[in-house]
Amino acid sequence: VVYLVVFHLSFFMFVWSYWKTIFTSPASPTKEFCLSKADKEQYEKEERPESQQEILRRAAKDLPIYTTTASRAIRYCDRCQLIKPDRCHHCSACDICVLKMDHHCPWVNNCVGFSNYKFFLLFLMYSLLYCLFVAATVLQYFIKFWTNELPDTHAKFHVLFLFFVAAMFFISILSLFSYHCWLVGKNRSTIETFRAPTFRNGPDKNGFSLGCSKNLREVFGDEKKYWLIPIFTSLGDGCNFPTRLVIMDPEQLTVSSQNEPAKSSGASQPFPTRPLSESQNRLLTSDCQWVESGSEEENVKSGSQHHFISSLCF
Repeated sequence: VVYLVVFHLSFFMFVWSYWKTIFTSPASPTKEFCLSKADKEQYEKEERPESQQEILRRAAKDLPIYTTTASRAIRYCDRCQLIKPDRCHHCSACDICVLKMDHHCPWVNNCVGFSNYKFFLLFLMYSLLYCLFVAATVLQYFIKFWTNELPDTHAKFHVLFLFFVAAMFFISILSLFSYHCWLVGKNRSTIETFRAPTFRNGPDKNGFSLGCSKNLREVFGDEKKYWLIPIFTSLGDGCNFPTRLVIMDPEQLTVSSQNEPAKSSGASQPFPTRPLSESQNRLLTSDCQWVESGSEEENVKSGSQHHFISSLCF
């Protein structure tokens, strides 16, 4: 009875996670990242890259954008005609910009990104457990086959084939699952591992890392009872993310004093200055806020000021 319950439960969760990974549409940027009709027409008329960048900078001044291209330009998708949010990339296979894109997976024929990354991780985990369960149950018959104790029938070749297939898939999936567990702990996508996001002070591969525990919650949510169930519980909206390091421009320092303090747990503490004000930032004003607490640390180095996020409140 226990054998049948475990078998059917693991198989059901495997199929459910696989289904959600395949049929969950990749999340795309919201309309606020699209250029207005006037800006789009002016952008298309301009031939000089400098003039085009000036249009993009003007359009992106109120957007929650921290990263740029390697050449310090605004990240813009000519195909989708929108300003790319942080961690967003254009998928040539899906022909859309995908929020927090990790990779396009041919095994699920879908992009793995913000909307289905949790489902993809659960799919790998339950696939791993299912292969382990199959290999473990067939192991005793494989040992009998190896010691010539198994009856000489055609079934023994099925046992041999089943054991080796389950074992090979287990080893392959284990390496992939371990790699993505490492990515979750570092709060990186596969793309960011090979090409670090560029902030105002340069490339920083750990720019979005907030610590292993908080990185885990960003993907799976703050309610642990839902972590192993393939339902969407990831935090945020996919368009803006809390950053470990925020570089402040001199003109932003004057703006920071005008921002209203955020409220958390009955205490009022100012946020570090962001390109988007707190009243506009959906991630900061949601019920499950990312609240930065503690005193601000100011380290002056090479003419820039670094502000670190000290904690999160879920």
